[in-house]
Amino acid sequence: MAHRTPLALIAVGVIAAHVVLLQSVSLQLQPPDPLSVKALITRTLVTPEAAPAATEAPPAPAAPAPLRPARTTRSVRAAAPDMAAQPSAPASAPVATASASKPAETPPPSSAPVAEAPAPPPAPSQPATPAVALAIPGSIKLNYKVFAVYRGQDRQLSGSLQWRHDGVNYDARLEMSVPLLGTRSDHSVGRITTEGLAPQRYASKARNEEATHFDRDRGRIVFSANKPEAALMAGAQDRLSVLLQLSALVGGSPAKFRAGTSVTIQTAGPRDAEPWIFTVEGEEQLQLPGGAMSALKLTRMPRKEFDQKVELWLAPGMDYVPVRVRLTNANGDSFDQQWSGTDKG
Repeated sequence: MAHRTPLALIAVGVIAAHVVLLQSVSLQLQPPDPLSVKALITRTLVTPEAAPAATEAPPAPAAPAPLRPARTTRSVRAAAPDMAAQPSAPASAPVATASASKPAETPPPSSAPVAEAPAPPPAPSQPATPAVALAIPGSIKLNYKVFAVYRGQDRQLSGSLQWRHDGVNYDARLEMSVPLLGTRSDHSVGRITTEGLAPQRYASKARNEEATHFDRDRGRIVFSANKPEAALMAGAQDRLSVLLQLSALVGGSPAKFRAGTSVTIQTAGPRDAEPWIFTVEGEEQLQLPGGAMSALKLTRMPRKEFDQKVELWLAPGMDYVPVRVRLTNANGDSFDQQWSGTDKG
């Protein structure tokens, strides 16, 4: 028995140890798991301390201190119309914004007349009718026999006036044969306007050609002969176009050109430009190489020592084209161009 007792005690001790061991194991299996899980979750939540940073970030966008100025900008915009209405009140902008917000509705009616301002343009459109009554002769070629007195001798020459236009642009050329000089020519080109002919270039050629330019953009007449330029006057003509301009004027209003009536037109030659005054002398019966006819005579008398006298006859039965032109120089030379026939086309 004494021998068995220790064995029994040992067995009891072993069993007790196992029981204690099993209890400790069960204790470790149950509580630690939930605690350890919670600890892990809290750690993951702690790492989202970025979240507090995110919560701090909103203040930055929310920091839109610009939102507050935005309100001020609105008040400035509201003040703007008021300041336009009362420019003297910029100092009291905040007060003006509150008080002027109501009157700001009044400017719209005042702006309405501004929108109606474009209405005046119809007025300038009324001058659609030409300021001058005109009757531009159709394209034609007039042939002349020229009875000349040249250096004290009588001579018979020939000449022609070629007149062409398309209603917008014109081209006129007067040619005449001159002893010892060959063909003398005057050439004018330009436009047809409501005021009549508007020359752009005039050229006179005897031995050499001299040109005159009408610079309408700068309001001047320029001469190629190195002469001082002249101011361009309204209705200015050259020495050839002036003959056809008178045809158009007289043809447009024949009743206005009674005997004694005078017409002043700035006329440019190859070296100068000055007013030419034409005086209506009345109708005359002419016996011309091309036939007998009635024509209205106009004369430009010389004003200076070396001025040229110009006599012009316009025939009503031929659209007032110049059927006779007589030029008399200061030295006594003269060229009397008389109509001998017509070529059309």
